[in-house]
Amino acid sequence: MNKTISIVFLVVGVVLLVYGFNAANSFASNVSEAVTGTPTDRSMWFIILGVVGVVVGGIGLFAGRRQ
Repeated sequence: MNKTISIVFLVVGVVLLVYGFNAANSFASNVSEAVTGTPTDRSMWFIILGVVGVVVGGIGLFAGRRQ
């Protein structure tokens, strides 16, 4: 994978993680968690996609160095 693409995945993943954690701590998510016991689906998707982006970007950067 190209280093530039890996860096983009890594940066987008970090941004999604930050946005997801902020959304998870929002008032709407707190109310949803109080009622249903789980945070909102939106915040969970941001966190999941952020982790995937960070993992893919990290693997692309570190695996690309071996070549």
